[in-house]
Amino acid sequence: MFDTAENNLAVEPFGTTHSQGAADYPGLDEWRNLDVQQAPQWYDQQLLEDSLNELSNVPPLVFAGEVDVLRERLADAAAGKAFVLQGGDCAETFAGATANKISARIRTILQMAAVLTYGASMPVVKMGRMAGQFAKPRSSNMEVRDGVELPSFRGEIVNGFDFTEESRRHDPRRMVQAYHTSASTLNLIRAFTTGGFADLRTVHSWNKGFMSNPAYARFDELAAEIDRAVRFMEAAGADFNALRTVEFFSAHEALLLEYERALTRIDSRTGLPYITSSHFVWIGERTRQIDGAHVDYLSRIRNPIGVKLGPTTTVDQAMELIDKLDPNREPGRLTFIVRMGANTIREQLPAIMDGVKAEGATPLWITDPMHGNTITAANGYKTRRLEDIMNEVRGFFEVANATGTHPGGLHIELTGDDVAECLGGSVAIDESAFDERYETLVDPRLNHQQSLELAFLVAESLAKDSAK
Repeated sequence: MFDTAENNLAVEPFGTTHSQGAADYPGLDEWRNLDVQQAPQWYDQQLLEDSLNELSNVPPLVFAGEVDVLRERLADAAAGKAFVLQGGDCAETFAGATANKISARIRTILQMAAVLTYGASMPVVKMGRMAGQFAKPRSSNMEVRDGVELPSFRGEIVNGFDFTEESRRHDPRRMVQAYHTSASTLNLIRAFTTGGFADLRTVHSWNKGFMSNPAYARFDELAAEIDRAVRFMEAAGADFNALRTVEFFSAHEALLLEYERALTRIDSRTGLPYITSSHFVWIGERTRQIDGAHVDYLSRIRNPIGVKLGPTTTVDQAMELIDKLDPNREPGRLTFIVRMGANTIREQLPAIMDGVKAEGATPLWITDPMHGNTITAANGYKTRRLEDIMNEVRGFFEVANATGTHPGGLHIELTGDDVAECLGGSVAIDESAFDERYETLVDPRLNHQQSLELAFLVAESLAKDSAK
């Protein structure tokens, strides 16, 4: 998503034809003959066909030209000229798609980006786990409570969170609801990022409504520095139109291939297929089998794509993924999202980065310090420690620097709300706060102040790199 004043979003240069043009595109349906991991078991086949047919004919959520712009931005990041900030909910909910909650998430990402941009003197590519992050992979198909066994919750695009037979049924109409919720979310994001809400000259106002604590006080100090810099440039006659709007791209895990296939369109400019549910999509740790359906399908579309790499990843597996997903070594095409855990990353990642570099490949490397550091608290809540998250980020930068690789980005689960889901922080959250302020349906997220603390840590690491 980007500045509409400078980049016309009209259908001709940026549009796509409807999916009938994709129906016969060579190879797009080969995935149906392969192993499809994490696939829902829809309860009504006719309802599934009707839902997919409806999705095949709705307007695209994003445009091919926007996707191409993102690919260029990611190429800059891979080359060490930018840094990627990707953040948002673990699993979006339909009820959470409100103006207040969306604006709070946007504000948090904008504040983090301001910290990173000003602290490291580097452009930041802003990307939200938003407007489509409704599906979640699960380690078990079934969940048991008090002797009752029901299908696991797979995100609201598949089933409901309530532990009832009706709620946990895999309902294909939820995909249609996910589409419409994503459309309304994108509409709000466009308004917030192009209508003045994101104007860097209002950086002080982004902190309003939050309690005072060290993280916010530090941001206020940085905001004052930005204000002084802006006033100086204004006195020098600088044109600040560019500060009024920001580029902001959407991203989600491409877990439900039926949904992604129904929203694939053929670009009217190039005749090539694009997933139009999001600008950026990624393949998860559980679905990255080289001969599996997810890798095959995403290898055939033009969006920039990511792959999660966990602690069991080998150099050979990484190279197989590169050869399959980015055979032409196209800048900005492939992102490796590393999620290894604070206690593992320094041991496992060096060989992979060195091995990929030795083969001459240059994917974008970003860190996901969340998913490898999940623990269960004494009171039964799934949680993460902020110190572990920060430790993994430090490890990522250390390994990247040691291997001569640009540490290109940060991928985190966050919210703009004052929740208590992750332990620690300058205003320390402990387990006693979970009963009242734990809101996530799946994985724990950093709250607003914890996200800012992490941004300052990353900015310091980037500043050290740029000073070398």
